[in-house]
This record gives sequence, C-alpha cells and structure tokens, in this order.
Amino acid sequence: MGLLLKNGQAYINNELHHKDVLVEGNKITKIEDHIDHDDHQVIDLNHKIISSGFIDVHVHLREPGFEYKEDIKTGTKAAARGGFTTICAMPNTNPVPDTVEVVNDINKLIEEKAEVRVKLYGSITKGEKHGSELVDFDNLSDKVCAFSNDGYGVQDSLTMYKAMLKAKENNQMIVAHCEDEALTFGGVIHAGRRAKELGLKGHLGLTEYIHIARDIALSMETGAAYHICHISTKESVALVRDAKRRGVNVTAEVTPHHLLLTEDDVYTPDEKMNPPLRSEVDHQALIDGILDGTIDFVATDHAPHSKEEKDKGMEKAPNGIVGIETSFPLVYTYFTEHKLAKVEEILSWFTNKPGERFNLGPTTLKVGETADITITDLDLEKTIDRNNFLSKGKNTPFDGYVCKGWPVITIVDGKIVYSEV
Repeated sequence: MGLLLKNGQAYINNELHHKDVLVEGNKITKIEDHIDHDDHQVIDLNHKIISSGFIDVHVHLREPGFEYKEDIKTGTKAAARGGFTTICAMPNTNPVPDTVEVVNDINKLIEEKAEVRVKLYGSITKGEKHGSELVDFDNLSDKVCAFSNDGYGVQDSLTMYKAMLKAKENNQMIVAHCEDEALTFGGVIHAGRRAKELGLKGHLGLTEYIHIARDIALSMETGAAYHICHISTKESVALVRDAKRRGVNVTAEVTPHHLLLTEDDVYTPDEKMNPPLRSEVDHQALIDGILDGTIDFVATDHAPHSKEEKDKGMEKAPNGIVGIETSFPLVYTYFTEHKLAKVEEILSWFTNKPGERFNLGPTTLKVGETADITITDLDLEKTIDRNNFLSKGKNTPFDGYVCKGWPVITIVDGKIVYSEV
C-alpha cells in the first residue's frame, strides 16, 4: 500500500504547485494534479506545503560522551518534530571522531538509534580542540559529511592551509567556527551596550571576521570548498559578499537566533551563545545577507545543555541554545510578518540550498527520488513551550513565542517518523 498525499502545495524548483504526491516503498512514484486513491493510505493535506525534507547542517547530538545533555535518539526525535529529515552532527563528542575506528563506532550508533538521517562530521585535527596534527583525510573522507573543529577555531594558519589542501585533494569541505581566541579577552556576550549595562566582559566581533578574512584567503589560494558556521557580524557578511564576487568557493550559514535577536534581548544564560547575539547593525546585515544570497541558508546550531549548567549564571554557563524543534516556524513567522521574504524563499533556506552545498539529498520533490518529505502547515499557530520539547535540552530564549508555520508530518525513506495530523 502506498502513501498518497492529496491536495498539497508541492514545493518544486522554487515554486509552489497544487499537486498530489504518491509514495510507494521508499520512493516518490507520482506527482500529478490528481491521483486516484485506490489501495493507498490517503492523507488529505488541505493545501499544506509538501517539500523535500528539511536539512540542518549544524547540530550537536552529544552522543557519545555527553548523553545527559542529549543523545542520538532524543536529538533525532526532536529533529523529526522540527521537520528535518537529514541533519549533520558536529564532532564535539567524547571520543572525538578523528579516526576511522571512532567514526565507524559513532556511525554504528547512528544506524541503531537515529530517527532521521544523520551525517557525521570528522574533526579537522586530532582531538579537535587546539591540535595541529591533521586527521587522516584520505581514509575519513568517504565516511563523513565534511570536516570541522566545531566550536574551536583553527588558530594556526599553516594548519588550516594544510587542511584545505587535503580537503581539496579528497573533494571534501572545511566547515569552520571562526574565532581568534587571542582576541576574545574573556568575553561573555557581545562587546556592546548590553555588556556595559550588565557589567560583563565583551566579546569582539573582530574575533570572528579576522578568521573569516584569513580563511577566505586560504580558500582562494588552495581552491578548497569552505563553509562558515553561524555568521554573526556585518564585517563577516561584507567579506563573504566580496569573496563570492571574486569567485571564491565559500558559503555561510546563519542561525534563527541571530536572525531574530540582538544584544538587547540578552537577559539570562538562555541568551548566551558563541558567537553572541550582536548589535542591531549586525542583525540587519545578517537579514540583508540572507535575502541577497550572500548568506546561503539557515542552520540551527542546536546545542542542548542541562538546566544545572545553564543555571550557573552568565559568566559560567556554557554557550548554546536548542533550536531544531522551532527553527522553521520562528524564521517563517519573522520573515513573513515583517514582509521580508515569501515562503518559497524561506523553504529554499531549509531544503535545496543546504542540500546542494553539502551534497545531501533529495533536495527537491521528484519522481524516482527517495521519499524524504516534510509537510508544513503555514496556518497552524502554536506557542513555543520548552517543557514540551522532545530534546533533552530546554535552553531556549524563545519560550512563549507564538509562531505559525509548523511542520506536522515528517517522512524519512518513505516512512512517517513524526505526525501530528
């Protein structure tokens, strides 16, 4: 028996079309104006959006090593609720995925426990944090989605240069958290007005864009594919815009929280992350950047922490918030209420654009493609309630926000993995 999605708005080639979609086995077998429903399970969508599955290239699943924060099962259940059919797991685990053996072990855990597709990052250097010894790119490249040191900027230019050469040689990509740690000066939140009001040390935007400038130069020199995590400053956006004009192979992501919030929204450790929430000028540059294509797509940087950790106060609490269950409705509500973007453009930030850059698919609805599908109800309005999250992490600044545009059905490999219809 197939699964027939009736009366939906199918997102195909950046446009919406009234279509029925038939799934048989794990494949899309028909996309037509009308499909008969004999011998099929039928779901009448009443004009809800049918798109290829959402993709998030920046997620922390915490397993192995930090399962009290999150694990593969809870993190991927949360992803399914958020409409994500494919996510990329960052390498800040214990042990770090820096050898073939560890990568194989973590991939086995993923195969056993994950509710959605999970692609694993390999670290750039052994041990991830501040090492200079590169991992074995040659033998890891076919086992990971890309290489990243996640929350640790590669401090040494020679190390990054060598890493880009190896990535280029293996047709892989370097994905960078950009931060020059010599310039952080113990900063807790953005070095601006709010830091002064709260009496906290400020985190300079310079720490980010000085690394972006360096890495763009290295990407241009080596020809390596280079992707920037959670971009946050106006200078960073300008550097990427200029690099793209010059043909550098660079892309960038932005988080929902950097698109929606500024330093003025910082009150508790639930608004503490790295990079921090920046100034209104930076905020506007991020919006302009994603609208003009300088910034390529949205990624959550889903970073669950325990309540006990976040209750330690602004100076001692760890950086990071959860976001995978609320990402699309937050972005959709903000950009449509402010009349900044249409739903077709917003969908591209969650589907084809990250999928194409990271070679993850399917990135569009197409007959013969694997049935990874997200159904979204643009009219459904709900209040974000951290206590209802499927993630172990409850650390969000958006508790109580009212949003529209909620994913209601998530299909992975032809099977419904989340539904509230």
